[in-house]
This record gives sequence, structure tokens and C-alpha cells, in this order.
Amino acid sequence: MILKFLYLEWKSFVRSASFGTNLALKILLGFLAVLYTFIFLMAGLGAFYALKEMHLDPLQTVNKYLIYYFLIDLGIRLMLQKIPVMNIRPLLILPFKRPTIVNFSIGKTILSFFNFLHVFSFLPFSIVLLVEGYDVLSVILWHLAMIALVYSNNFLNIILTNKDNVFSIFLAIVLILGGLQYYQFFTITDYTSVFFDGLFHTKWMFLFPVLGLMGLYYFTYNYLKTNLYLDAGLSLKHQIAKTEDLTWLNQFGTLGTFLKNDIKLIKRNKRSRTTVVMSLLFLFYGLIFFRENSHQPEVMKIFAGIFVSGGFLFTFGQFVPSWDSSYYPLMMSQNISYKGYLSSKWWLIVIATFISTILASFYLYYGWQVYLTIIVGAIYNIGVNSHLVLLGGAYTKTPIDLESSKGAFGDKKAFNTSAMLLTLPKLLLPILLYGAGSWIMNPNLGLAFVVITGLLGFAFRDKVFSKIEKIYKSEKYATIAAYKQK
Repeated sequence: MILKFLYLEWKSFVRSASFGTNLALKILLGFLAVLYTFIFLMAGLGAFYALKEMHLDPLQTVNKYLIYYFLIDLGIRLMLQKIPVMNIRPLLILPFKRPTIVNFSIGKTILSFFNFLHVFSFLPFSIVLLVEGYDVLSVILWHLAMIALVYSNNFLNIILTNKDNVFSIFLAIVLILGGLQYYQFFTITDYTSVFFDGLFHTKWMFLFPVLGLMGLYYFTYNYLKTNLYLDAGLSLKHQIAKTEDLTWLNQFGTLGTFLKNDIKLIKRNKRSRTTVVMSLLFLFYGLIFFRENSHQPEVMKIFAGIFVSGGFLFTFGQFVPSWDSSYYPLMMSQNISYKGYLSSKWWLIVIATFISTILASFYLYYGWQVYLTIIVGAIYNIGVNSHLVLLGGAYTKTPIDLESSKGAFGDKKAFNTSAMLLTLPKLLLPILLYGAGSWIMNPNLGLAFVVITGLLGFAFRDKVFSKIEKIYKSEKYATIAAYKQK
């Protein structure tokens, strides 16, 4: 039966309308997987000796900060790890047992790269501990406990992804704990290190994470099995409809009509609301690069400037026109102008970028030069990246289920890996321009190069829109076909 499911998964992959894009992204992700595997392997091998050279006890130091290791791992999973799903409805009328369907879905998460990656971190470190003469049985039991905690995060991700606003709450907790420890008000590692040290020195304590893992598996299994009914977890939830006029937008004609539609979409749907909230977190991205003791390369400041002002562009904008996928075929059957449709999206991005730039004015604390970098990044986002986002939308045929109640991010996470990879071309050019100007004269010339490029993009906006409009028209029917797939 499992082989039959694997066969159906393969057919779903190769028959997808976006098979070429998916294959290319999987190849690229494969290279990234090898890269990160190598990084974790080197970290696992070198952590022991690096800490010893710093005159620290390697195992005790690692145990002290494992709480943050697993919290960050869970946060990354909530943000990026997709929960494997199957097209359940057709299977329920076939002679497939529900436990088999559930176990197959859970098994796909167990084989996730997010779990496999930790093997190359803990296994090398455990081997080094054995080589250095640590107690063999204690090392083995400690390693088993670490693997159990890794897979506990896997099942926690499945459970928590169905809860509203869980990522925002989780992120707030981590930031508060980290901030309290950084400013020495409360050090949580003084308490958690006792537990992790106990996993090594007290041999029976490894049973705690193992039993916890078994309990999480049992809970996840029963939760998924309970909701495996058409009239339960697979049914659509209906809410009371609310009407909004937004008549003040009527003065903008067709553009105003599309803007009203987008504003209502953002306000009424969990997926879009969460994406907008997440875009606000980009405002604080510059704190990593603009601090005086950040030790970041000078060229990375323009990278931060673009991210600070472009949060909405990189989160909401990258899914244009997927936000309209549920009614895209109907919309395309109407007598509407593609240019008007794209212009509304462009103006929405411009308005959000302008608001983000105003909100980022607190960076004036670091000086006018820092805030000038953010303004330059905003100009580049408006003049160039806004066009690149709309262009990428013509080829990004990923439907979004606005009615989904399967987590704060919907069926597909707002921050999925494929979407983030598509942002790379938008960041390389300004970094090269800024670096070239800084190398020729000084950073101010680099900012001038970036500004000029952004202004040129804005000046040739009509010609660029005409090109993008032609591409959307040529991809129209392929996009409609992709949006009809479930």
C-alpha cells in the first residue's frame, strides 16, 4: 500500500503544470542541502576542539545552549518546513485504511531534510566524545536523547502549525528570553543546562525525551486520524460575511476597484493577514547590519536597506497573482485590462514600501547615513524590484487556498524555501552596484549608483509594464490550468 502511495506522489509531481519549475528548484535545493550538510558536519566535528581551545568544557557548554538550538530549530520549522499533504478526498472512497494514510503522511515528515540535517551535527560530535574518552554508554544515551528531541520538534511543528498566530507568539517568547539573558536579567540556560547535563550523567534520564517523542507521535497520529473525515477536518469552515464599501477608492476608476479587492483580501483572510504581519518583522532586519559592532562587510548595508523597506514586497508581492488563484479563471473571463490589474498590485507594493520606510525612521538613531541607505533601498525596491516581483509572478503558478484553516500560513507557508530563492536576483544587482561605487570612490557613490538604477526603472515603468503584460498574456492559460490543480 505504501508503494501505491509513493506511485501516486510521483505521478502528482511529474504531471504538475509547474513540473519544470519544481524540478529546477529541487535540483537547486539539492545543492543547498549538500552545502548545509557540509556546514553542519564541520560544526559537529570542530565544536569540541574549538570550545576546548577557548578553555571551556565542550560538552557542558553545548548542553548549556541546547535550549536555544532546539528553539531556533522549531522556529525555522514553523516558518519553512512544509507539512506533507495528500489529496485525501479521493482516497476516502477507495479501499485504503485510514491508519495507512495517516502513517504515510507522518512518515514523509520523518524523512524530512529538517530532521536528516541534525544527524550531521550530533553524530560527529558524539563520535568525537567517544574518541576523547567519554563514557561510551553515556554518549550513546545522550545521542539518543538528542535525536528524540529533534523528532519531537518535527511532531510539534505538525501540531502547532494548525494554531493561529503560534509563530508570532513563539518568536516573541524566544526574543524575550534571549533579551533577558543578554541583559543579564534572567538566564534560562542556568536551569535548562541542568536537564541537558542530566541526559549525559544520569543514564535513565534519556527516557524523558524518548517517552515525550512517543507521546507526541501518539497525539499527532490520533489528531490526524480524527480529522480524516469529509465532515470534520477536511470540511470548509464558514464565517459570517462582512461588507465594506471603501467608496473613497472609486475616484481611481479600474485601479481603485482592484485596490479595494486587494485590501479586502488582506483584511478577511488569515493567510494574507499573517503575511502582512510577518512583513513588519523585516523592519528590524537592519539591526543585524547597522550596529557599530556588527562586523558586517560594508556592502551588506545596502542589502539590509532593501530588506528593511521591502518586507511587503518580498512576502506579499512574491505571490502575485497567486493571491487571486481561487477566482483567477473567473477574473480572466471578464473584460479587464491586464495593465490595470498589474498597476493595482504595483501601487499596493509602492504604498507599503513607502509606509515601511517611514516606520523605519527609528534607524536615525544610528545616524543619517544609515537612514539614507534605507531610503535608497526603498527607491530601488520601487523602481526595480517591484517590476521583478510582478515579472516573477507570471511564472510562479502556485495556488493559494484563502479558505484554508490549516495553520497561520495556510497550506503553503508564507516563507517557503522556493519563494525565498526567487528573491536572490533582486538582491545581487544592488549589492554589485553599491560595491562597485564603494570600490571606485566611496559608499556615497555606491548609493548613487543604486538610486540611479531605481530611478531609471521608474522612468521606464510604462515600457516595462508593456513587456510584463505580454508575458502574463502568453502564460494566461498555463496559469489558469495550474490554479485548477488541487
